[in-house]
Amino acid sequence: MENIFEVKEGVLVGKGADEIAKLATKILDSKKASDLRVLKIDSKTVIADYFVICNGRSSTQIRSLADELEFKLGIAGLQDIRIDGSDSNEWKVLDCKDVIIHIFSEEARKFYKLDRLWADCEEIDINEILNS
Repeated sequence: MENIFEVKEGVLVGKGADEIAKLATKILDSKKASDLRVLKIDSKTVIADYFVICNGRSSTQIRSLADELEFKLGIAGLQDIRIDGSDSNEWKVLDCKDVIIHIFSEEARKFYKLDRLWADCEEIDINEILNS
């Protein structure tokens, strides 16, 4: 796994939200997440630069996707990932500072309608990410 961070004067310095969103997307795709979308939200809010949104087919896959992201992003150098929804089988949220990753069950995604709430944001082409 490529280290997405560099060290300057003994401090980890991130290369940016773009790389984190791309890496998270590739990890989710490799684990067969469905209905994967990346939204660039920085022009609409200050909470993050990107939302990465996907579905898991079961509660087991939702947990597996979150665990894989935490593990592989950690190997890549990203620290302090906050995970919420640990008791939920319907929705996990990973807060990676400038990238927030939502892993839903299909039913929860339809209920919360994040795709619709953020529909006016730029959507990044998944195929461009996966082929880069």
